Amino acid sequence: MIMKIDHIGVAVKSLDDALKLYTDILGLQVHEIEEVPEQKVRVAVIPVGESRVELLEATATDGPTAKYIEKRGEGVHHIAVRVDDIEKTLEDLKAAGIPLIDEKYRIGAGGAKIAFVHPKGTNGILLEICERDD
Repeated sequence: MIMKIDHIGVAVKSLDDALKLYTDILGLQVHEIEEVPEQKVRVAVIPVGESRVELLEATATDGPTAKYIEKRGEGVHHIAVRVDDIEKTLEDLKAAGIPLIDEKYRIGAGGAKIAFVHPKGTNGILLEICERDD
């Protein structure tokens, strides 16, 4: 079951440059900056109400975020929804014929269980399914 929007992932060329907008101008606070080696990305987590913005900076030119920026430029990369049972959600999506990028979850920023749904099945939006313990 979808509980809420967990976060919006924004691909940026430079965390330092992007953070100026979110912290200096908008007055938001960075909760943490974490490197996720498996995804070749550094993530700045910025809480906004019950959700958050995750700024994604590539750490390698062959990573998914770098490829995204090269092809589409900086901007909204994905929308993540929080679910209470990621394995069941993935099973339900697969049974409904929705194309998945990840058929099994992996670990993302903050230790969350995550999996991506292919944009072909979600009206062109990269959708992340996310389960957290908090």
